[in-house]
Amino acid sequence: MSSEKSHIELNNEVTKKDEDGFFDLGKDIQARDMFLEEVERKSKKFNSEIERLNWLVENDFYYNLYEDYSKLDIEQLLKKTVLSDKFKGFEFKSYMAATKFYSSYALKTNDNQTYLENYKQHVFIVALYLANGNNENVIEQYEAMYSQVYQPATPTFMNAGRARRGELVSCFLTSTDDSLNGINFMDSTVKQLSKLGGGIATDVSNVRSRGSSIKDIEGVAKGAFPVAKQVQDAVGYADQLGQRPGAAAVYINIFHMDSLEILDSKKINADEDLRLSTVSIGLIIPDLFFELAEKNEDIAIFDPLGVKNVTGIEMTDINIADYYEGLVNDSSVRKRYINAREYLENIAKTQKESGYPYIMFVDNANKQHPLSNIGKVRMSNLCTEIFQLQETSTINDYGNDDDIKRDISCNLGSINIVNAVENGAKFSNFVEMAIRSLTQVSDMTSIENAPSVKKANTELHSVGLGALNLHGFLAKNSISYESTEARDFANVFFAALRFDSLLASSRISRERGETFKGFDKTSYADGSYFDDYIKNTPEVKTAKVSKVLEDNCFNVPTREQWIALKELVRQNGLYNAYLNAIAPTQSISYVQNATSAISPIVDLIERRTYGNSETFYPMPFLSPQTMWYYKSAFSVDQYRLIDLVSVVQRHVDQGISTILYVDSEISTSQLASYYIYAHAQGLKSLYYTRNKLLSIEECTSCSV
Repeated sequence: MSSEKSHIELNNEVTKKDEDGFFDLGKDIQARDMFLEEVERKSKKFNSEIERLNWLVENDFYYNLYEDYSKLDIEQLLKKTVLSDKFKGFEFKSYMAATKFYSSYALKTNDNQTYLENYKQHVFIVALYLANGNNENVIEQYEAMYSQVYQPATPTFMNAGRARRGELVSCFLTSTDDSLNGINFMDSTVKQLSKLGGGIATDVSNVRSRGSSIKDIEGVAKGAFPVAKQVQDAVGYADQLGQRPGAAAVYINIFHMDSLEILDSKKINADEDLRLSTVSIGLIIPDLFFELAEKNEDIAIFDPLGVKNVTGIEMTDINIADYYEGLVNDSSVRKRYINAREYLENIAKTQKESGYPYIMFVDNANKQHPLSNIGKVRMSNLCTEIFQLQETSTINDYGNDDDIKRDISCNLGSINIVNAVENGAKFSNFVEMAIRSLTQVSDMTSIENAPSVKKANTELHSVGLGALNLHGFLAKNSISYESTEARDFANVFFAALRFDSLLASSRISRERGETFKGFDKTSYADGSYFDDYIKNTPEVKTAKVSKVLEDNCFNVPTREQWIALKELVRQNGLYNAYLNAIAPTQSISYVQNATSAISPIVDLIERRTYGNSETFYPMPFLSPQTMWYYKSAFSVDQYRLIDLVSVVQRHVDQGISTILYVDSEISTSQLASYYIYAHAQGLKSLYYTRNKLLSIEECTSCSV
């Protein structure tokens, strides 16, 4: 047997100390190089790039790119991208970056034994596909992805350009009314979306509670829990060809009588028949709940059927504060009572045990909603960063037309903050390219068997451009995650991202002569959306952040630019109803050699288990100097984490996937205080709560 170490063994030595007493990071690079030598040996060889492309098209690996481009086009584009000296010398920055790309994204032969593309070639086919025949756009997209300034979401980056592919978008939100027709429609839609690899969130708030009446017969309704169980069964049945189980989340309004039953489904000691073992759960919480908890009062939770009978409004659409006293005093409405603080501690206890539920602050989401005159934000998604208007379809009996309304799809991408700032002079161009790329994905997506999702995508063109590598940027520039400087940078960076996203969408609208449906009813159209930016224009306030941005020629939009943008949007409109969302980016962050989204890191060197082996991932830019700025998320003051997210939320029209990191010994009252503070600071959601004893799967359906 050879005594030479494997690349995995070399990587595993990274935690050993070198002669200076620091981690032996050189072992990670040696492991990377050895792995890439193995990749080279296992890669199919071609005489030229054209020969390779032709073979992949002819053998049904790549789509027929010659339907969009001539042979001359392809030859010229190759010279300007893959074969150009400008894009020479791409280098994975870590062993994890290389292994993650080749294991999860690179195209292989049908037996998975031979690699058919490297990183540059993969980026080229993705750019070709998304540019849809536009030669100039191919080059722009190639540059942004090659330089790792822009990163499409995993579904797009994995599937674009493949002949046998999944969907480019794979995260969806659905809902149901209280009818059997509606529940069956929801069930069918969930299965169709799960079959395509989708992660689905479903709102069951409208379903009448357990023990409610059906046709005036009391006590016969089964309630919301069996519908939630049906969602679990649907994604279990329609999985991804056995390769990966379906993924789903079930949301319910906390004022629904069955919300406690849904919450209890995640308790460790729950009866197996009453457990939701494979789906996530989320609670939709209005302001009123926190007001009652502050007063230490009991809250009434209601049967949605009674709520609708009395108010004429579905539970998903009602502003509970407007009707609460009347519903409490109306004897015709079934209800039960529980102390609000007791309920809050029950939530915290369940989160300590399981990480769930997700928490969605529904009133915060709607207070900050530029499209509030068109529709209401009701729920969030599997990763809690999507906040878009949603409506419930009415499904009639056979022979009668259905009233199909709008559900939601998540079309995501991220800007790498480090590489974006260091290309500061071109930042606006990169953001515009990203919005155009996401818009192209939206235009290419049409899921016929999910008509409510298709309708929303066709009318609203919603996208979600976010960011990753915030902690990496802060550490590289000697800025503490909890510091004033960190919040100062986050404020101006995300203001710039928001500005350029809006500018890009307005330009697309002008070019196409089209706005998203209902634009004229929004606060964009009347200009009021921009008033706060004009009155309180984000500006750099700290010397350290000012120097970093100045050194990289990164410009923050001025008050005059916001005034000009306000007028431009009023004149031209916006093509995309929603533009920004910050998803968890764990999976693709590895390829980018970046920290995840805007979250703090967990460890200086992260350990990931794959099968029977372990891989170690040193944080980007890790050195004896930067390690002091890489404070673990479990040591970060969670109030300061919430403060930073709150700063960013101002500039994000949708939401931010926010994880709380706590010690397993934390009290339920302390954990509950984080919920209260997050709500008070204007967050729209909290993802799961992670303690060191919990291992929760990453959200691969939304991973960017």
